[in-house]
Amino acid sequence: MKNANSLSKSHRMLFLNTLAFTVCFACWTLNGVLVTYLVDKGIFNWNVVQVGWLLGIPILTGAVMRLPMGILTDKFGGKYVFSLLLLLCSIPLFLLPLANSFYMFAFLSFLFGMVGTSFAVGVGYTSILYPKEWQGRALGIFGMGNAGAAITTFIAPSLLNEFSIDNPENGWKILPVIYGASLLIIGVLFLVFAENKKLEKSTKSIPQMLETLKNTRVWRFGAYYFLVFGCFVAYSQWLLPNFMNVYQTSLVMGGMFATLFSLPSGVIRAFGGYLSDKYGARKVMYWVLGSSVVLSALLMVPKMEITTAGPGVMAGKKGVITQISNSNIKIGDKDFPIDSQPERLETGSIFPSKSSWQEVIVKENQEVNKKELIARGVTRINFDANMWVYLILVILIGISWGIGKAAVYKHIPEYFPNEVGVVGGMVGLLGGLGGFFCPIIFSYLLNFTGLWSSSWIFILLFSGICFIWMHVTITKMMNKKSPVLAKQIEVLT
Repeated sequence: MKNANSLSKSHRMLFLNTLAFTVCFACWTLNGVLVTYLVDKGIFNWNVVQVGWLLGIPILTGAVMRLPMGILTDKFGGKYVFSLLLLLCSIPLFLLPLANSFYMFAFLSFLFGMVGTSFAVGVGYTSILYPKEWQGRALGIFGMGNAGAAITTFIAPSLLNEFSIDNPENGWKILPVIYGASLLIIGVLFLVFAENKKLEKSTKSIPQMLETLKNTRVWRFGAYYFLVFGCFVAYSQWLLPNFMNVYQTSLVMGGMFATLFSLPSGVIRAFGGYLSDKYGARKVMYWVLGSSVVLSALLMVPKMEITTAGPGVMAGKKGVITQISNSNIKIGDKDFPIDSQPERLETGSIFPSKSSWQEVIVKENQEVNKKELIARGVTRINFDANMWVYLILVILIGISWGIGKAAVYKHIPEYFPNEVGVVGGMVGLLGGLGGFFCPIIFSYLLNFTGLWSSSWIFILLFSGICFIWMHVTITKMMNKKSPVLAKQIEVLT
């Protein structure tokens, strides 16, 4: 009975914890919609690189501060740390409507980005509430708060349009106030109803707690989390301008498509926790990283039209050009057929379409030699990168990353039961850095290549590195110990 009551209380705390994390995550990704809107409407004239920085700055704060917030959670408990975080982060959101320049907007974004540390706080708090056999599912359910990004991409564009009907220049200012009020309300609820709980063995000094970070396993998990979480956060914001620029969608439709990426990825995290409990996190990560490689390879093919040299027509004999038409060149009395350019290219297929034709490069009465080129060949390859196929692939890679997020964090309370906040904070820091650096990397790649799909090339390379690192590490361990240990891989890695 005592265990049942304890578990019931844990479930209530988990609900409150997840609710707070969801609101925090919605606020953390606010700039993805808000900045895109402000630039699209010409309210601020920020360039692509400035937009990349504004998308990344809140993510940076939430990343670099996760480690100290994780330490504070281990030392003082989740209730007070989480409550203070929610209440303080509401202040810069209330001040955001006063921003009238890039630097002021960036500074306030840096401050409210602290809500991103809620993950490290929540992981430390949640893991203490549950026994080992429940932790994969509990952390997976808590991680569903990632769906807060979907709330922002789905609701915020419509709210911005609604607020701007009567006041196009200043209507947007209502949105950050609503977000600030949400943090304030949840912060008060958390302070009143949450029950504080902290590690019983939290007598270690901070230097002693940081000793754990010398373990290579922490950094390996951090690299995985850089991909499955950091890139998820980045694309939660990057997909909106991507759809608007490549497929000319409206702000609302682009936001809906971004939601279809972020919502399943957030919700499926609980299922990822279940899979990790049942089959082992390492086996799950093999599938996650493998699917990330395959899907990003498909997504990196851009919407494009390529014109290149094709098969031309050469003179079969020496002579004088006597006649030229759209379909024929006559040398003396001999005809040389040519293909004329089609009036329109075939479009709409999910596969690339190709057309070839010849362009005449000689004139009537011109003398030509045998084997001389008389009509230049042109081949045009057109790939529409069908929007619906692209959307399905984006949703699939989001789901894969969502499962991977739970698989990474399944290990932490098992391997570091007394340093969950520290290790979870460090892994979360590295993942958060992915959310910060990726939009900036994407913007520079876009500037350099001119291709929106260049970001997926980066994802492909990083996914491949993670997959190889994991496989090499496990293979070395198995060869060193014994092939018999293959079944115990979850314990050893």
